[in-house]
Amino acid sequence: MNLVSILDIGDALLPLLKKTQELKDNAQSGVFEDRLKNKSVSMIFNKPSTRTRVSFEVAMVQLGGHAIYLDKSSMQLERGETIKDTALTLSKYVDAILVRSGSHANVVELAKYSRVPVINCLTELEHPCQVLADLYTVRECKGAFNSVKLAYVGDGNNVCHSLLLGSAMAGMSIAVASPKGYEPSTEFLMKAKTIAATTGSDISAVLEPEEAVEGADIIYTDVWVSMGQETEKKKRLRDLRSYQVNAELVKKAGNPLIMHCLPAKRGQEITGEVLESENSIVFKQAENRLHLQKALLCYLIGGDLK
Repeated sequence: MNLVSILDIGDALLPLLKKTQELKDNAQSGVFEDRLKNKSVSMIFNKPSTRTRVSFEVAMVQLGGHAIYLDKSSMQLERGETIKDTALTLSKYVDAILVRSGSHANVVELAKYSRVPVINCLTELEHPCQVLADLYTVRECKGAFNSVKLAYVGDGNNVCHSLLLGSAMAGMSIAVASPKGYEPSTEFLMKAKTIAATTGSDISAVLEPEEAVEGADIIYTDVWVSMGQETEKKKRLRDLRSYQVNAELVKKAGNPLIMHCLPAKRGQEITGEVLESENSIVFKQAENRLHLQKALLCYLIGGDLK
C-alpha cells in the first residue's frame, strides 16, 4: 500500500489515529518499541524541509529503524536515470520510499513501479502526512470530528486540498476562504463533497474570510508564497493581504483554536500575536507529525496497527 493521496489511507484513518495516541503516550513515558528493527527507508527530498525530514528520521530511530536522506544532487535522477529504474532499484534496498517533490505525477509514477510502500511527503497537489497529523491534533484537542468546523483561510494549495479530503473522510466540516484565482482545485472540492455526503460533514468554499470563520471551532492558515512561487511573491502578497489571520478575524469566530502547518511568515498570513496566543495549537501540530508518522510507518511497513 502507498500513501500518495490522503484518500489512500481509507478505512484505516481512525485506527491510525488511535495508534498515534498509543505511540505518543509511550514516548512521553520513555517507552519505545523496536517495531521496525533492521528496517530502512529512503527519503528522496527535492524540496527543503524541516519538520517532515526531522520527524520522519526521528520516527525511524524511535521505531528501531534507519532513514537515508537523498537530496536531488546525490541521486542519478539528476543525470537522467528514469523514475522507473530508480523505483525498481531502491525497492531492492529499502522497506519504504518517502518522496518530497514538486511533481505529483512523479510520485504517482514512482509508486507505480516501486515494490515497497511510497509515501508522499509533499507535492504541488497534496500534503497527506501533514493533514493526517492535523486530524490527530484536532481529535486530541476536540475529542471528536462530527461537531467541529474548521475554517481554512488563504491560498487553496496542497495543504488545503488534503484538508478538504481529510476533513470529509473524518466527518469534520470545513469552510475554505480564498480570493479569486487562489481557490482550491474544483476536482478536490468535488471529491470532498462526494465523501462528505456519506460522512455527514459540510464542505464549502467561499470568497470572504469572515464568512468562512463564522461559527468556526478552528482557524487554519498556511503561507501565501510556497516553495517554487518566489517569482509571484509581490502579486501574492497583494492579492492575499486581506486574508491574514489576525486578532480581528479571530474575534469574528469567537474563541477558535489556531492551526498552521509551518513555516509561518509572521505579519503575512498570520500575526505573531495570534500564532503565540493561548488558543494556538501550532506547535502541538508540529510535535504530532512525529507520532502520526510513527503510526503510519508501522502500518505501511510493519503491516498492521496493533
